[in-house]
Amino acid sequence: MKTMIKTMSAVMLVTGAMAFSHLSMAKGDLTRKPVALPDLVMGSEESDYSFSQKTYELETGTAYKLEIISSGLKEYALQAPEFFTSVFLRKVEAGGMEIKAVGLTELEFEDEGSAEIYFVPIKPGKFEFYADGLQNKGMVGEFVVK
Repeated sequence: MKTMIKTMSAVMLVTGAMAFSHLSMAKGDLTRKPVALPDLVMGSEESDYSFSQKTYELETGTAYKLEIISSGLKEYALQAPEFFTSVFLRKVEAGGMEIKAVGLTELEFEDEGSAEIYFVPIKPGKFEFYADGLQNKGMVGEFVVK
């Protein structure tokens, strides 16, 4: 009887592992062919204290490219601490340079300019982004990762 139970347990374990093995095996490079998100523009003709997008809907395991643009109307320091630690950062492109880093803390714009971030979300959740010090002026948004 013990042998039969052990055999049945082993068969169930192997069958279960085989049934879910396809979920953990990615084919190809997940960081390539990123989906371009709508630009995030900070400041506009209507208000120095605005974001062009307040919400981004994302999926784990999908590569994305996000261009962040400063209108130059104010100094903007974009932060998203929980989000930045829950993504795989491939690179940042700014000022004619490609920056390879393992993480971001802040993207600070003293003047008009832009930066593109290339990333893959790896953790689901809702993550706030904001212009540091300007949250009370309405410069707050959210990444929703499913």
